[in-house]
Amino acid sequence: MDNLYAAPIFALDVMHTFRDRRSDVMVVSPDVGGVARARELAKRINAPLSIVDKRREKPGEVAEMTVIGDVKGKTCIIVDDICDTAGTLCKAAEVLMDAGATEVHSYITHGVLSGPAVERIKNSVMKTLVITDSIEPTEAVKATPNIRIVPTAPMFAQAILNTWNGTSVSSLFDMETLTPIYEGFYSR
Repeated sequence: MDNLYAAPIFALDVMHTFRDRRSDVMVVSPDVGGVARARELAKRINAPLSIVDKRREKPGEVAEMTVIGDVKGKTCIIVDDICDTAGTLCKAAEVLMDAGATEVHSYITHGVLSGPAVERIKNSVMKTLVITDSIEPTEAVKATPNIRIVPTAPMFAQAILNTWNGTSVSSLFDMETLTPIYEGFYSR
């Protein structure tokens, strides 16, 4: 079994989307538990790291959020593995803007986006939400202008080919290997 990760795809997308202002980018973990994931993306794109620390008084309710790190004047990129109703994600975007961020974007591997999520994202201070197609997006998700979907198919296809050829699947975590696979996606 081989695990495939969205971090290399997200790194390519960030480097393409923010190519003219990469020095302003700061990667943000939306909670302490996601720091390793956010650090991985930050290392790939050579960006600083910040954390949104959330405190809960009871399950399902965020009582307080605090930004750890200086985000003033930064283009913040929240990275997380899953987003369901988008309440915490949208609140984290607000907290980052209140702390002086110039823009907030989010990269989420699995966009469940159930219930009020689409409406929350549409009305959020978050400029864009980028998700993979690991979960089939609804028509509402596809129609939302500030949600963008990055395909996983090129990486899966290459992983299958590498397995069939008996070559390394982990090579797909290397930017030099993944870049040509996604060239067509970014040349549109």
